[in-house]
Amino acid sequence: MGLAAILLAAFVLYSWQTQGSSAVTTVFVQKGKNLHLDVNKPVVIPEFHEFRWRVNDNYNVVRLPPDNKTKIVDPYKGRVEFSVQSHSLLLKNVQHNDSGDYTALISGDKNQYVAEYKVIIQDPVSPVQLSVNSVSNSRESCNLTVTCSTEDSLINSTFTCDNQTCNQEGGEQSKNTTSGSSLHVYLLNDSIICNHSNQVSWTRHLKEIQYVCSLTAVPDEGTRVAIWIVIPVFLLCLFLGCLII
Repeated sequence: MGLAAILLAAFVLYSWQTQGSSAVTTVFVQKGKNLHLDVNKPVVIPEFHEFRWRVNDNYNVVRLPPDNKTKIVDPYKGRVEFSVQSHSLLLKNVQHNDSGDYTALISGDKNQYVAEYKVIIQDPVSPVQLSVNSVSNSRESCNLTVTCSTEDSLINSTFTCDNQTCNQEGGEQSKNTTSGSSLHVYLLNDSIICNHSNQVSWTRHLKEIQYVCSLTAVPDEGTRVAIWIVIPVFLLCLFLGCLII
């Protein structure tokens, strides 16, 4: 039993040393924006060692050799800024092919990882549209059905309102789109909100329920009677006026 515990501890220690001590941080960046990566710990570079930022553990982005003269690798020249003091990396105008695993390390007899990032480049989300499909009004309530849509996805939702409150059938509705973003339609105060978002951007469209319901409001009995009286009188006056002229 003691031997098994020792072997297990040795395996865990070996795995920890192989993977490195720094946790991987996921970073989402909008396409066309700048990516800033920090080293959040003191960096001590031993003699004859060099500091590097690498992507996907195969390609160097920038190197800081023992002579302390920064060397930016050709594909990144003009797009990268490197701080010798903080060892941070700035990659400008990122594109989708800049997505990947970025590591900061001290290279020597054995690599020492001091920062690890998983970088994901995303497009900004497309505009969203909130459309009213149907409205059913009575003197007591207003029922309406809406569609929250983007260029590749949609959600339908139904709302019931009275003079005091509004309720969304089934509660807040959400859906993941084919492009990996999220579509939501929900009730906030007196408005219906249609929201389209991902980790780097969002758009929304809203409609006020009171305004939508008032467009098809059912007139009360007194209003209907007044309409039936006023219209004939108006037409009669108009006719008599024409005869006098």
